[in-house]
Amino acid sequence: MAILEVKDLYKSFGSNHVLKGIDFELEEGKVLSVIGSSGSGKTTLLRCITSLETADKGKIKVNGNVVFDSENEHKLTKEEIKKNRLAVGLVFQSFNLFPQYTVLKNVTLACELQAKKREDYRKNKKQILEEINKNAKEILAKVGLSEKLNSYPCELSGGQQQRVSIARALAMNPDILFFDEPTSALDPELTGEILKVIKGLAAEKMTMVIVTHEMAFARDVSDHVIFMDGGIIVEQGNPEDVINNPQQERTKLFLSRFQDNN
Repeated sequence: MAILEVKDLYKSFGSNHVLKGIDFELEEGKVLSVIGSSGSGKTTLLRCITSLETADKGKIKVNGNVVFDSENEHKLTKEEIKKNRLAVGLVFQSFNLFPQYTVLKNVTLACELQAKKREDYRKNKKQILEEINKNAKEILAKVGLSEKLNSYPCELSGGQQQRVSIARALAMNPDILFFDEPTSALDPELTGEILKVIKGLAAEKMTMVIVTHEMAFARDVSDHVIFMDGGIIVEQGNPEDVINNPQQERTKLFLSRFQDNN
């Protein structure tokens, strides 16, 4: 069964029709890369799936749970929306770290806030917080930041800050991890360390959706690639086929421009 289902998804901002009937599914443990020019609807698609935007029409299911359904009279409650948001993690282009908190605190903060809602929090507060800290340290070790636990964001490189934001998303134990152009704010020499982390997660069978302009990376790490243009999916399939042997003229044109710029 697909862990992510998107059916006939539409989204407009005024007269600007950004998504025009998006359909795809993603199996658990697989990696999907979404490529396309700026303005093609990639980020809006991610924001709709993660409930940061509300689609106009269509249906979204994450791990069997309905996130959005325009034809269902039942509207999700605030609690249902919050529950669905916990099922997904989103790593932004900008790092969005809290400058006043250490690396460790940036990673544990959301988990601590969530833990306070548990019925047994007051009784087991110390144990719960110890578990949260232990988990955060293990995740930070996984992304190569064990020596930066007590550092502040201003003391880190851009690549290190992005790795903290990845760790923060992982700490919430999401079913699916979404990346919105995770290397776009980084200098080229720092891009490699982020791609290495994502490849490591792919090797561990983390389900991921990655919006990226890194074509070689998309080809190497993905199980499936979608090319979007003008709010529709123009072409999708095996990464080797889509990126190395595209069938649609619009895909060919996009990839030729990308190659020309490199």
